[in-house]
Amino acid sequence: MALTGRTALLVALGALVVGLLLPSWAGIGTVTLPVLLGVLADLVLAAPVRTLRFERSGDTTVRLGEAATVELTVTNPSGRPLRARLRDAWPPSAWRPGTAFAGSRHALTVPAGERRRLTTLLAPTRRGDHHAHRVTVRSLGPLGLAGRQGSHHVPWTLRALPPFTSRKHLPSRLARLRELDGRTSVLARGQGTEFDSLREYLPGDDVRSIDWRASARRNTVAVRTWRPERDRHILVVLDTGRTSAGRVGDAPRLDAALDAALLLTALATRAGDRVDLLAHDLHRRGSVIGRSPNEILPAFTDAMASLEPALLETDMRALTACALRMAPRRSLIVLITGLDARPVEEGLLPQLPLLTRRHEVVLASVADPRLDELATARGTVQDVYGAAAAEQTRADRRRTAERLTRHGVTVLDAPPAALPPALADAYLALKAAGRL
Repeated sequence: MALTGRTALLVALGALVVGLLLPSWAGIGTVTLPVLLGVLADLVLAAPVRTLRFERSGDTTVRLGEAATVELTVTNPSGRPLRARLRDAWPPSAWRPGTAFAGSRHALTVPAGERRRLTTLLAPTRRGDHHAHRVTVRSLGPLGLAGRQGSHHVPWTLRALPPFTSRKHLPSRLARLRELDGRTSVLARGQGTEFDSLREYLPGDDVRSIDWRASARRNTVAVRTWRPERDRHILVVLDTGRTSAGRVGDAPRLDAALDAALLLTALATRAGDRVDLLAHDLHRRGSVIGRSPNEILPAFTDAMASLEPALLETDMRALTACALRMAPRRSLIVLITGLDARPVEEGLLPQLPLLTRRHEVVLASVADPRLDELATARGTVQDVYGAAAAEQTRADRRRTAERLTRHGVTVLDAPPAALPPALADAYLALKAAGRL
């Protein structure tokens, strides 16, 4: 049973009447009896809650920051009309900030034997799966004084995918890829090691590309054109250890890593390369292997949706062993991890020879732009100490990057917004140089 505010108001008015006009037991009975009868009548005439039937439909996935619609169908099989207030409960992270209270509550009327559909608008603020909680219904009587209340478990899962904000950089990188691939009309021919076609010699072409046999057959000077290699293997390795939990701005480093991995995956797929994914810290947290070109990007976003940083040190030895099993032949291994000196020196550097002996390795790290701001501050003594600490941190990262470079690793250290295009540019540069 549930009492409404109308009942409380009537009781308060009755108390005033008793206190001012009828200060006796008879007055109390005169005032409370009608209220009790009204409450009993509402309880008898209210539609039952236990027999209600619920069905859900709507979106099951949504990109982070976008809105999703989940519909709830309420069926009233009883012979009494349902006048109800309903709460469709979801976790706080499933709502846009400040909209949870109003968005989860609905008022509805369902005639006997009919159904009605309610729409709940969700806008998740965190990646991952968001599960619907209980649906609580308060069925009111015709007087609005009391009603029956109960809850039903109506399961539904909404998965919030990474936002992929770096996709705005994809058209420009695809244009550069087409230039490398020889599909656009450009003066400079694409570099690579796979023969593409023959064309007539033009002033400025490298004489080493002249095909003398073809020139003799065609009675004109012909040159070979090349295209970047296709069907190469790329393994994207995400370090989900404690360094990925550090926040840069309003989001952890892992979110920027996911965005960079998605842009690289979309670009490499268009280039005809095969891309696999490995997420690892102390153990393997997720992987995507052997998907077709049309399935790669959806599979990556789905696997990344549930990834969360683990507050423990990454086992680089286990990560390297797992990466080598997933890349038995020469591949491009893109390791997205931190540039903190101690984890790199103690964990990664001893394992690097195993990776660089056969594979091309790129290490991408998310830099904190706040360090640049702190390094330039000089207003107070506290600012000077902060600037010294920031400069020391930047110097440590540069030294770590130089050590990795001496081991044959391509190192990228960029802020969250700049890392995805920088990684895509590094991939294109490797293809243009014939190193992939």
